[in-house]
Amino acid sequence: MQEIVLPDDVKPVLEWVNNRALPKVSPTPRHALAQGTFVAALRAWADARGSGFVGPECRFQVQPAGEIRRTLVPDVAYVSFDRISPEELAQTSAPAVAPDVVIEIRSPSDHQADIDEKVRVYLAAGTVAVFLVDPDRKSVKVVDVGGERDLTHAAVAHVALPGFSLEPVKLFEMPRPHKA
Repeated sequence: MQEIVLPDDVKPVLEWVNNRALPKVSPTPRHALAQGTFVAALRAWADARGSGFVGPECRFQVQPAGEIRRTLVPDVAYVSFDRISPEELAQTSAPAVAPDVVIEIRSPSDHQADIDEKVRVYLAAGTVAVFLVDPDRKSVKVVDVGGERDLTHAAVAHVALPGFSLEPVKLFEMPRPHKA
């Protein structure tokens, strides 16, 4: 079985999707807002439970059964300590496990076929849930083995994240100055 190993010392970071290296683009303010909000909320949840690692733009070497191992760089990832110990995580630059939960935030340059392929690969490699956030449409969907559900008007939650809940509007509200 082959493995695709992309260099980790290049900017922008690369990921392997649809048999080609794709650069991760710098986010727009709306993308960064959704990403930062998800990271902060998920990190607070994971830290309170001591259950795992949450990180933005972390490289993973993901391998679905019977396929090549390849680099993917989710916008936000949660990987439980059941999948990888804190010690193993500290010693690797790209964990060779699929995250439990992935958050992908759509960028204007993203192609739907590439998003679909990343979702397929994550789920085939053992990721339990993939949240798809579209800042332009202000929408949130979750995809898991049961299919796709729209969470735009519901709490962002999933059984893979017991007790976690986030109001989707918080992903899209730009900060405002306080009035004196």
